[in-house]
Amino acid sequence: MKTNYYLTIIFLFLTSIVFGQKATIKGTVKDQFGKPIENVTVIFEGDGTTTAKDGTYTLTTTKFGRGTITFMHVSYAEYKKRISTSKNRTVTISPKLRIEEIGEVEIETKEQRNAVKGQQSVDIEDVKFVPTGNGGVETLVSTLIGASNNNTLSTQYNVRGGNFDENLVYVNGFEVFRPFLIRSGQQEGLSFINSDMVKNIAFSAGGFQAKYGDKLSSVLDITYKKPRKFGVTMNASLLGGGLTVEGTGLKDKLNFIAGARYRDNSLLVGSKDIETNYKPRFLDIQSFLSYKITDKFTLEFLGNVASNQYDYIPKTRRTRFGTVNNPLELIVYYNGREEDDYLTVFGALKGIYKVNDNLKLELTTSAYNTQEEEYYDIEAFYNLGQVDGDFGSDNFGETLYAQQIGSQLSHARNDLDALINNVQLRANYKKDNNEIEVGAKYQIEDIQDRIIEWEMIDSTGFSIRPIHHAANQQPYEPYTGEIVPFQNIRARNHTKISRLSAYAQYSRKAYLNDHEVYFNIGGRMQTWTVDDEKSANVTQTVFSPRAQFAIKPDWENTDMLFRFATGIYYQPPFYRELRNAEGNVNPDVKAQKAYHFILGNEYSFKMWGNRKFKLVTEAYYKNLDDVNIYTVDNVRIRYAANNNAKAYAAGFDMRLNGEFIPGTESWLTIGLLKTEENYENRGYIPRPTDQRFKLAFVLQDYVPTIPNLRMYLNMVYNSGVPGGSPSYADPYLYQTRLNAYRRADIGLIYVFTDAKRRYESGWLKNFRELTLGVELFNMFDIKNSITNTWVRDAYSKTSYGIPNYMTGRVLNVRMTMKI
Repeated sequence: MKTNYYLTIIFLFLTSIVFGQKATIKGTVKDQFGKPIENVTVIFEGDGTTTAKDGTYTLTTTKFGRGTITFMHVSYAEYKKRISTSKNRTVTISPKLRIEEIGEVEIETKEQRNAVKGQQSVDIEDVKFVPTGNGGVETLVSTLIGASNNNTLSTQYNVRGGNFDENLVYVNGFEVFRPFLIRSGQQEGLSFINSDMVKNIAFSAGGFQAKYGDKLSSVLDITYKKPRKFGVTMNASLLGGGLTVEGTGLKDKLNFIAGARYRDNSLLVGSKDIETNYKPRFLDIQSFLSYKITDKFTLEFLGNVASNQYDYIPKTRRTRFGTVNNPLELIVYYNGREEDDYLTVFGALKGIYKVNDNLKLELTTSAYNTQEEEYYDIEAFYNLGQVDGDFGSDNFGETLYAQQIGSQLSHARNDLDALINNVQLRANYKKDNNEIEVGAKYQIEDIQDRIIEWEMIDSTGFSIRPIHHAANQQPYEPYTGEIVPFQNIRARNHTKISRLSAYAQYSRKAYLNDHEVYFNIGGRMQTWTVDDEKSANVTQTVFSPRAQFAIKPDWENTDMLFRFATGIYYQPPFYRELRNAEGNVNPDVKAQKAYHFILGNEYSFKMWGNRKFKLVTEAYYKNLDDVNIYTVDNVRIRYAANNNAKAYAAGFDMRLNGEFIPGTESWLTIGLLKTEENYENRGYIPRPTDQRFKLAFVLQDYVPTIPNLRMYLNMVYNSGVPGGSPSYADPYLYQTRLNAYRRADIGLIYVFTDAKRRYESGWLKNFRELTLGVELFNMFDIKNSITNTWVRDAYSKTSYGIPNYMTGRVLNVRMTMKI
């Protein structure tokens, strides 16, 4: 009996030890504004509880080790976190739940997804009033990490040592193309991307995934809106206007958005130092439709028609340059005109079939046609004179005498017709934290091209020969050869290119201890055949492996993400890369190749009274082989059409964005870059895009006592790039640089009504949004040059580089309304 008594005591003691081995999880649940939330369901591996009125909870569990704790409430977004528990230990978890709004949850999810991919995200609603001279979202892209733009009138941009042709652009998954012949920013008119239709911008400056195409530098992924209700947006300014209509139909199965834009750059060009008659007509009509035929099958359509007609009659030009001690002035009188016409048509259709919750199939087909004409005959008579720089002189500031007199006649009859058709099949499989994506694409390109360009130069009565001709010894020795153009390009090409490409990639999100880990591995293949009527067919094949790795450490009170990306990126030649400086096609041109190495960090934090900020830093190195060197004249790129060079690009980028002003989104970007090329083993020299330093600052502000009066500032400083030399010259002999690009645009907008302030009565109740403002482009009236005009002196054998200045200070009035 006594023995049984002792056994009972021992049994109860051991039982209390076993059942006393529990883990405790506790904390306080609050909303995003710091207020406690009652009745939040807390679950950890099957054990659960709810929060009290003050938001506190205590949960005991016998489940030990790693597991997922979940916080759920009908009014808030679900919150999950991986934690570790152990015997007789207490873990404190105090999350902040976000109010459950579908739009916000989607944006947050997309931002997180883009972060691990190395993409920068911008919500267009946050920056839609930031002033941009060309009116395109690309100007905002050029203020992000890795990108830059030194041309006020152009929407094209360089990325980390690459040129304009090295950037991929997608709109809702459709790859879009640009015209071929455009050679100056003022001819461009309108970007393909309609800013009024954009919802989100995602930009990658390198190390992008295999599902994106074959380019060397970057990816711009634009998402257009899918409206939930009917609306009309109208905007007008002194530079043009636009009308956008959006809505739903067919019992909410159809979502549509369509826009028309007109732009006239006369106001901007009129601020330059050339007097002209200028009649640009830039018109664009675009639409995006999504029709849900069944719960599993959806059709999407993207269409665009754009007409850029450029009529230009120059009259006179007066440009002063030089130094304080030696001021010079170029005076030019013109005869002739330029007429350019660029008509582009694009249509794409996509079928999306959701086989089940895990598998989605997409079939896409698109067609792009561009018909381009570039005709000009312009005769220029110039006088290069010495300016009186003596402050005490009665003739101060006047041109004293002509140092050089001459004339120049430029002629062009260029025609191009290009048709690009493709079809693509893609599959996406998701299960748990795994994702597999595969795809294949077939594309046919048919280009017909005629080039007739020549230039005659006469200096004090003596025709200047091309640089490869015999030296000009006139007037001391008569030249007995024939008179030939200084430049003369004549060619006709009919080129067909067929391409077959495919990709496969695998992504997974996992945990390493308690740290979130994301990785992606994949590869692309492309084989292409160039069929040129003047030569035999040439077929080539490349394979491009790519990989990304990201880790988000589970550090208390520190929100950081580390990312590494690498890969071999090929750029199979497009038609322009096959055509050399003489206009002839070389079908043997290989794909340019780049090895990407990118190491990045994202640090999210709060300062200045709980304001949110994010610091993104990236260090990168690109090693390039089989490089096809080029020269840049404004925005036209002329290739050597060979692969006789190698190059590299290395640098560091940093972007700090957040609430510099409470309730607004602003950012500061700094970039350091060095890129050089080695042509035929002659040694390394800077590439045309060797822009060593970049500083961009986008700031939004408002008047505290009048919060509806808002200010938007866009400031850029880019160090000078090579290009201060004639385009025909040997770059190893000319290594001068253009001056630094400095520009500041400011806008003042008064918001009568918007989503945050709606009226229930009065005339403003009819508007969802109404704003009126003024924009001052180039507010400091800085003279930025994009290229040089070279005036050649036959007598002294000297060439003078006269800067071609871009737009000066321009005032614009802007109005936007939504109903």
